[in-house]
Amino acid sequence: MPMLLRLMDANANRAREAMRTMEDAARFLLDDAVLSESIKSLRHDLAATLSPLAGMAFHRDTPGDVGTAITMASEGVRGSAAEVALAAGKRLSEALRVMEEYAKTLPGGPGIAAGLEQLRYRGYTLEHRLNARLSSGRARQWRLCVLLTRAMCRLPWEHVLGEALLAGADCIQVREKTLESGPLLDHAGRVVARTRAAGTGASVIVNDRPDIALLAGADGVHIGPHDLSVAQVRRLAGRQLLIGVSTSSPADARQAKADGADYCGVGPMFPTATKDKPVAGPDYLRSYLATPGLPPHLAIGGISPANAAEVRAAGALGLAVSAAVCGSEDPGEIVKALLA
Repeated sequence: MPMLLRLMDANANRAREAMRTMEDAARFLLDDAVLSESIKSLRHDLAATLSPLAGMAFHRDTPGDVGTAITMASEGVRGSAAEVALAAGKRLSEALRVMEEYAKTLPGGPGIAAGLEQLRYRGYTLEHRLNARLSSGRARQWRLCVLLTRAMCRLPWEHVLGEALLAGADCIQVREKTLESGPLLDHAGRVVARTRAAGTGASVIVNDRPDIALLAGADGVHIGPHDLSVAQVRRLAGRQLLIGVSTSSPADARQAKADGADYCGVGPMFPTATKDKPVAGPDYLRSYLATPGLPPHLAIGGISPANAAEVRAAGALGLAVSAAVCGSEDPGEIVKALLA
């Protein structure tokens, strides 16, 4: 019995430490009050669940614990603050499971074990939410994304792509709504290869299709309201792909942040043939930029050199354009004009 209580105490400490680490990530790294409060509530509920074992701390024996001297090299290295929090989530799940199983052997233990089981399920959900939030915002703030659609190109698409990259476009989106999967994969692979060969460091995003983005070696995928959700894409691709989401209202933007999007399309700014949504306009962009903690953005929809200054004046740091570049006889000059 004393050894079991010692085991329970050690894992209770491990779980509390993990939850505090996760809570601080939600609070200080993400500024997410709801997630932070949810993790804090789990921590307090753990204390209540273990209250029948309140005396287990008296069985603590840190100097005599043979495990304190056992360490792994990987435990001393974390690549980022996100990795710290995600490792804590794994420790929480492990500690709750250990306590749940061993509690079954203690007097009154089945009730405690049942409570711990429910806490473990809640912990899984919170770990998933934290993972999604920490996975977001990894996209850099691009200045200009060219939505490359072959049918819209006045010149060969290869020429449009090369000129756009040479002129300073730092993101290319492969946007081919009508291509079948095989030809689309072939085309996306060629865009990725040409973009990498240009050596400018530009990113490549594939519209709608995370499977094509993965197979083509693209940097990310952009999804709309009728495509797979952010959670579904993350389940498929993990962190291998940046995920962009189209938004047209503050509510859309808040949902994209909660879902873990890496960047947001913000628009439409002006009437456009490529978007069948009501014009949101620069006022929505101002609202987006005034909301703390939202991901990097690309103002999109009907933007051209004639109206780009209006979007820049609203605070845009990044633009996404299609017809203005693809339909030009001098796409490089249009890119330069937009960037200027």
